[in-house]
Amino acid sequence: MTTLPDRPRTALVVIDVQNGVMAGTHNREAVITNIVTLVDKARADDVPVIWVQHSSDDLARDSEPWQYVPELVRRETEPVVHKRYPDSFEETDLEQVLAERGVGRLVIVGAQTDECIRSTLHGGLVRGYDATLVGDAHTTEDLSEYGAPTPDLVIAHTNLYWRYHQAPGRSAGTVDTAEVSFAPADVVAAG
Repeated sequence: MTTLPDRPRTALVVIDVQNGVMAGTHNREAVITNIVTLVDKARADDVPVIWVQHSSDDLARDSEPWQYVPELVRRETEPVVHKRYPDSFEETDLEQVLAERGVGRLVIVGAQTDECIRSTLHGGLVRGYDATLVGDAHTTEDLSEYGAPTPDLVIAHTNLYWRYHQAPGRSAGTVDTAEVSFAPADVVAAG
């Protein structure tokens, strides 16, 4: 249902599954396993896989913590989008990368739930994209010492509210890895 004309394709957007980001995250191994499954499925279905990679003072470009986790290997033909802000669209070429591939629907996985995942979901939806969150393929670290809920509750809350999120002419939603379809939202709804 995307509001972007002539953008019928879906892309898998893998956000910040980097060594330094994933260290100490909730349910790390299971989340990475689910992301690997989705990357393999996307490739088999000829769906673009877009890699997003964050850098900051604490995550220096080309450092070991900045690298993607070893379980995930990007193919040379798959674009990488470099970012410095939580929303993967801010001051990046993500919009151009998606437009070149005719993408109007995003399937989002990665880290961290309460920062880059949520920001990118909202950023995509306000820019006209359909945005689906894979509920068992995102994670975050424990920030409860700063007053945040525990990671399991942050993840559960994000899955709950995104499941029912909506905007005119765009769809949102939360599905688990086993339920992911890379078909356009209107095809999924009709099927």
